[in-house]
Amino acid sequence: MAQEKSLILFPLLVLVLLVLGWVQPSLVKESPAMKFQRRHMDPGGPSNNSNYCNQMMRRRNMTEGRCKPVNTFIHKPLADVQAICLQGNTPCKHGQPNCHKSSSRMKITDCRETNGSQYPNCDYRNSHKERHIIVACAGNPYVPVHFDASVEVAT
Repeated sequence: MAQEKSLILFPLLVLVLLVLGWVQPSLVKESPAMKFQRRHMDPGGPSNNSNYCNQMMRRRNMTEGRCKPVNTFIHKPLADVQAICLQGNTPCKHGQPNCHKSSSRMKITDCRETNGSQYPNCDYRNSHKERHIIVACAGNPYVPVHFDASVEVAT
């Protein structure tokens, strides 16, 4: 009798586990702030490696399904980048009112897809710079959610 009960409950247990496996990934949706950090934050970088962009773009999942044409990595601590949200408001490229420009220059690496690059073999070139950056901020707490631009400001 106990064995019959086990045989009845086993398929039910399998069904529950399958449903949980299907539902769980949707519960761990990446927030805009987490997406910004994954796509743009690399406080320890950049390395002098000429493959920096190729490695980082793959490692940060920006070559899945297509090659992301352009991306910028910021080489400052997250707290420094989050502090930009408290600095001067500036218009975003596409007219949104929630952009802020850093008051100081920051080390960044621009990654641009090369002309011969084709998915799935995405190929990028590095360009290391020190520039002011503009980020869009949102949420509570008010944190960076979009990298808008980097600009050179005359001194």
